[in-house]
Amino acid sequence: MDSFSSLIRTASHDQHAAVRTAPFMSDLLGGRLGVAAYARYTEQLWFVYEALETTAGRLTADPVAGPFIRPELLRLPALERDLAHLRGPDWRAGLSALPPTRAYADRVRECAERWPGGYVAHHYTRYLGDLSGGQIIRDTAERTWGFARKGDGVRFYVFERIANPGAFKRGYRELLDGIAVDDLERQRVVAECERAFTLNTAVFRALGEEFPRSA
Repeated sequence: MDSFSSLIRTASHDQHAAVRTAPFMSDLLGGRLGVAAYARYTEQLWFVYEALETTAGRLTADPVAGPFIRPELLRLPALERDLAHLRGPDWRAGLSALPPTRAYADRVRECAERWPGGYVAHHYTRYLGDLSGGQIIRDTAERTWGFARKGDGVRFYVFERIANPGAFKRGYRELLDGIAVDDLERQRVVAECERAFTLNTAVFRALGEEFPRSA
C-alpha cells in the first residue's frame, strides 16, 4: 500500500505539470518577461502567504495541522523584504490581488478557520514547492534580472533556517504519512491538494493575460 505522501504526489501529478508548463511560468523561467512580471508574481505570492501565515497561530495546538507549522518555513518577512526591493518602501500602497489570487487566499483562510486537514493540503503544496521548484525561479531571477545571489529580490526562495532541504522534505513527508486522520479524511486532503494546484494555475493564467509574451 502506498504511503499517504506518495498518494498525494501521484494524485496531483497532472496538476503539478500544468503549473510548471503554464505559459506565464514558462515565459518567466525562459527570460522572456521583464522584471515587472516577476514583481507582480511576487505580489500575488504575498496574498497567499499572508493567508497561510497569519492564520497559522490558531492551529499550532491542532492535532492535525499543528505538527506542520514550523517557524523555519515562514516566508512573509522575506517576501516583504523582496517587495520593498522590487517596488520601493511604499510597496503596500500599490499592492493588489488578481481575482484568482483573492480566491486562492480566501480558500486558504477558509480552511485555516474551518478545516485543519485542508489547511495542511495548502501548506504542503506551497512550502514543499518553494523548497523544490522555487529554487529554479530564484536561479532564473538572479541570472535574468541581476539580483544578488540569495539577496534582496529573491529572499523568498532562501530558507536560511533549513540547512538540509532534502532531509527537511523527507521529514515533512513522514509527518504526512503519520497525519492523524482516517482514510476518508485523507481522500479529502488529497482532493484539496489538487484544488490548490488548480487555484495556483488560475493565478498563472491571469498573470499570463496581464503579461503576454513580447513579440
